[in-house]
Amino acid sequence: MPVAQLARVAGVSEQTLYNWRKKLREQGSLVPASNRQGEDKSSQEKFAIVLETAALNEHELAAYCRQHGLLVEQIAEWKETCAQANARTGTQSKALREQLLTERKHSKKLEKELQRKEKALAETAALLVLRKKLNAIWGEAEDD
Repeated sequence: MPVAQLARVAGVSEQTLYNWRKKLREQGSLVPASNRQGEDKSSQEKFAIVLETAALNEHELAAYCRQHGLLVEQIAEWKETCAQANARTGTQSKALREQLLTERKHSKKLEKELQRKEKALAETAALLVLRKKLNAIWGEAEDD
């Protein structure tokens, strides 16, 4: 629930809620950070945190999270993402290669069709020019 909404429901100011959250965090309580702190971290920072916390037990991990303003669930999510990163890369690159091949074939087909239509258009334009010339020649001949 957003702090503003909670402040309206509880009938206290937003600043009071922020102060309470800060005090609880200082006491070591697990309190959600504002706007899911940690989501603004880069991929490299998240990976470094996963490496730092990999050998920690549950209690040490909780202490680490409190110290850095993170949630255990966030680190678990990042760890899962890191674990799945290489698995997805192989299948994604294969799918991308297949899609690229399909797109190249489609592109070649469209290019051939475009060339055919350009030739037909040029032929039609040439025939129209010849027809105009013939009409001009015959038209002049009829006037004589």
